[in-house]
Amino acid sequence: MPDPATYRPKPGEIPVEPGVYRFRDPAGRVIYVGKAKSLRARLSNYFQDLSALHPRTMAMVTTAASVEWTVVTTEVEALQLEYSWIKEFDPRFNVKYRDDKSYPYLAVTMGEAVPRVQVLRGAKRKGTRYFGPYTHAWAIRETVDLLLRVFPVRTCSTGVYKRAGQVGRPCLLGYIDKCSAPCVGKISAEDHKALAQDFCDFMAGNTARFVRRAEAEMKAAAAELDFERAARLRDDLGALTKALEKSAVVLPDATDADVFAIADDELEAAVQVFHVRGGRVRGQRGWVSEKVEDVGTPELVEQLLLQVYGGESGEGVPREVLVPALPATVEADVEDWLSELRGSRVDLRVPQRGDKKALMETVHRNATQALALHKTRRGGDLTTRSLALTELQEALGLEEAPLRIECYDVSHTQETNVVASMVVFEDGLPKKSDYRRFAVRGDEGGLDDTRAMREVLTRRFKRLAQDEGGPGPTAGVLTETADGLEVETSAPVGGEVLAGIDPGTGRPRRFSYAPNLVVVDGGRPQVEAAARALADVGVVDVALCGLAKRLEEVWLPGEDHPVVLPRTSQGLFLLQRVRDEAHRFAITYHRAKRSKAMTTSALDGVPGLGQARKSALLKHFGSVKRLRAATAEEVAAVPGMGPRTAAAVVEALAGAAGAGEPAVNTATGELLD
Repeated sequence: MPDPATYRPKPGEIPVEPGVYRFRDPAGRVIYVGKAKSLRARLSNYFQDLSALHPRTMAMVTTAASVEWTVVTTEVEALQLEYSWIKEFDPRFNVKYRDDKSYPYLAVTMGEAVPRVQVLRGAKRKGTRYFGPYTHAWAIRETVDLLLRVFPVRTCSTGVYKRAGQVGRPCLLGYIDKCSAPCVGKISAEDHKALAQDFCDFMAGNTARFVRRAEAEMKAAAAELDFERAARLRDDLGALTKALEKSAVVLPDATDADVFAIADDELEAAVQVFHVRGGRVRGQRGWVSEKVEDVGTPELVEQLLLQVYGGESGEGVPREVLVPALPATVEADVEDWLSELRGSRVDLRVPQRGDKKALMETVHRNATQALALHKTRRGGDLTTRSLALTELQEALGLEEAPLRIECYDVSHTQETNVVASMVVFEDGLPKKSDYRRFAVRGDEGGLDDTRAMREVLTRRFKRLAQDEGGPGPTAGVLTETADGLEVETSAPVGGEVLAGIDPGTGRPRRFSYAPNLVVVDGGRPQVEAAARALADVGVVDVALCGLAKRLEEVWLPGEDHPVVLPRTSQGLFLLQRVRDEAHRFAITYHRAKRSKAMTTSALDGVPGLGQARKSALLKHFGSVKRLRAATAEEVAAVPGMGPRTAAAVVEALAGAAGAGEPAVNTATGELLD
């Protein structure tokens, strides 16, 4: 465990200006990013007596091995740089509220000649109107399905739309009156665009005129004794009413606002946000995150706004943002930053009375319930995972708990299509972003289980050694990377390279963090092969074990007898879960590769040979075997084949025959021994 005193900078070295700082672990990985009005005052707090620190802050400073900082001119710049680094390095100890998915929006492509209604995520597109965000995409589709009765706007893709126009028949939605079918001229492009505009007006909250219009038309049709049309209008009115019921009015005057609430304790914080658009709740979102430091609600609000809106375009930021407390940074700085994102004024404030205050209380009740539910679910899970890691540490004789476990498995069918998998568990949970798969090449002289395992581990740890041995970055330089991001690089301490950091881009390498424990699927032979691979690469500080499936015994390298864990051991359950996940990942890759091999023809990849010519050749000769025995002149005689393509076919089949199949004399077509 690193001692903070070993890397504590001298007080005179730390500037008093605002800036952003980063803590790194011994491998050079960024584990925490923060900002401060005064770097000297802020960083001094981390190097006080450990007993006075928050438990998670103490864990962070004792995990770190170095600290570095960058000075900026304003707090808005610090806010933006902090967000960029959090997105860039994904620090382990930073508070994270967002998952890896963007919000789904209901989008209407008003910039097109024939607008289309669809569900979109990600960056906003010019000329497209967005409504949302929504919690789930299915909620958008339900709403659209209801409204298509009244506003039959196009929802099909560009390819379907063009194909319908070419054949002169609309798609199914056109036949059931849920699309006005502009593709076949049932409605003009201008009228369809007006229909899409009405759809947008309804979604924007101008609903009363459409309801009144439907009621008036229904009564008029009934007065004219046109009961069939009146019944259709009655159903349309019901669809409008049902769509309105799905999003009741919570704020007057068609307000656009995001309402945040936070419920927290000493260790965790639960966040809930209601997305209100046009006065109606269009979506709800919630997260629970661990608190790294002993921070209050203003600091949590600041981090929350930074992460929620940092990746949004202007259309994702509403006119009002209601929070339980103003952020720790000067309110005007955050408002200016949000206004810059939106392109117009954003009002950031705490509601004091009225409907907005009542809505805030509702959101807070949701956050409180979410935190209570999270603690109920996680209490046993966290305890179980900690117990499992402790049991593994004791059973395997490790110096510390195996916080990062890598497991390897080999999958093949009689040594064909041999593949392997690597799965990663951190803190007892799968980290799927670090999963890797290998196509085994036979570098170790064979494709059996032990040689394949040895090859995979050799390749993995050679890559680790290469990543750790690259040239180091330069000191104190802001470098513009290929994608336009500016990153600060630091001189390696004592000439050592910061492991895991790509010197070209400043980003972490995904394949460059050593595990605490390597698990292989198998018994003593697989473990000994893995041990030889680690020894050949020079890895001596990574623990190794194997889990044999028959009796679920744990094998250690160099041991004549396995370690038998109790059947009720949480450590054994964790090893079984890791092994089963590696097996699942390997067999999924193997099946995909085997399926591809089964549908691959010897004629694939021949230059100038398309599907039509392949069919003509097989129809003429009857099989690839007979085609392989044919001469170039006989192949060229097939309709559609030329001399050059025929020669390429004969050459390709002769090359395929060289791989364990009878060779062919290209001049005579004679089979060779």
